[in-house]
Amino acid sequence: MFVLLFGVFANSSFAIDAGYRINKGDKLRINVWQEENLQADVMVSPDGTISFPMIGVIEVAGKTIDEFQNLLREKLEEYIPGPEVNVSLLSADGNLIYVIGEVARPGPYVMSKNLDVMQALSMAGGLTPFADKNDVRILRRSAEGQSSSIPFAYSDVEDGDNLDANVLLQSGDTIIVP
Repeated sequence: MFVLLFGVFANSSFAIDAGYRINKGDKLRINVWQEENLQADVMVSPDGTISFPMIGVIEVAGKTIDEFQNLLREKLEEYIPGPEVNVSLLSADGNLIYVIGEVARPGPYVMSKNLDVMQALSMAGGLTPFADKNDVRILRRSAEGQSSSIPFAYSDVEDGDNLDANVLLQSGDTIIVP
């Protein structure tokens, strides 16, 4: 079953997958019902944490919105009986991928939903006539800092036959089109 969460960004609504994981640089809105001093818009810091009254510094990067909301509720229960906590994503600015090389519009792109390589290349305006479409690489760095290079052959996917080769992207991935 596909479930969506809705948020507000620059006076417009956008939808994110329920499994969206919070990233460094994302902006969150936290509301604790009937607790005027526990309402805040916070940005996830480069170390993956936020600071919130009564709790202090808390690790949020890598958690889903629901996981973070439940963790916040548990921590606040030490001070407030049965707190009603609501966390929403204001902007997914930390959820970036990068497309460089022989595409029409190279640069960083915000992923407000799960994207695969073909979708990202489409967002970047497609390949130029000079692109080596069968030597595309996805550079990925793990949470432990290990780098990997994932090969991608455009022609394997463009005809619709080998759709499993269409790699699902992760935040921080860089697509290189030589």
